[in-house]
Amino acid sequence: MKLKRCRLTEKQQDRLVEFFVGEMTARTAADLVGINKTTGAYFFHRLREIIAWQLDEASPLAGEVEADESYFGGKRKGKRGRGAAGKVPVFGILKRGGKVYTKMIPDARAETLMPIINRMILPDSIVYTDTWASYNALDISDFHHVRINHSELFADQNNHINGIENFWNQAKSHMRKFNGVPKQNFHLFLKECEWRFNEGSPKQLLKQLRQWIKMANQR
Repeated sequence: MKLKRCRLTEKQQDRLVEFFVGEMTARTAADLVGINKTTGAYFFHRLREIIAWQLDEASPLAGEVEADESYFGGKRKGKRGRGAAGKVPVFGILKRGGKVYTKMIPDARAETLMPIINRMILPDSIVYTDTWASYNALDISDFHHVRINHSELFADQNNHINGIENFWNQAKSHMRKFNGVPKQNFHLFLKECEWRFNEGSPKQLLKQLRQWIKMANQR
């Protein structure tokens, strides 16, 4: 996880970190810094590993929470939505007015989602979902389960999952600029989106990432 053995100068590394926070692609950042594009891509990959490593220690969420699964990438033609072939399934939990937690999943079955929900949401929280069958298990759990039927309406006063759906839209918009993300690295890009959403301003993101790099180099 360390960057201290990197052959780039400290100035080059710092500029790359700034470009990363500014959502620049590795290819463009490498060109501006004057380094090989492969070196730039590897440096950005290491930054995403550091971010994912830090976010693995996320605390459970509580209060009013929205849960939803989504699908990224895949072929444009053919079946879409839940179970779409070639797409990457992901699951997200968002505390209203707070942070989001995301995880790449193999499928959207209850057996897959419920362990994540039980680990990342505290008991007695209000959990808002749509009517996907896997969420039926929430009706006999330690949570207060509220559903929104999207076939009828997208929001009913406080009953909605607009927050997590807004996050999915932001994440997909961010990933489009890479013209395809390799599946083996997708979880790193997903965690990057989670981090950007949670921490807010570029100034705060830059400060935090520099701290995390320092911590990683000390391990």
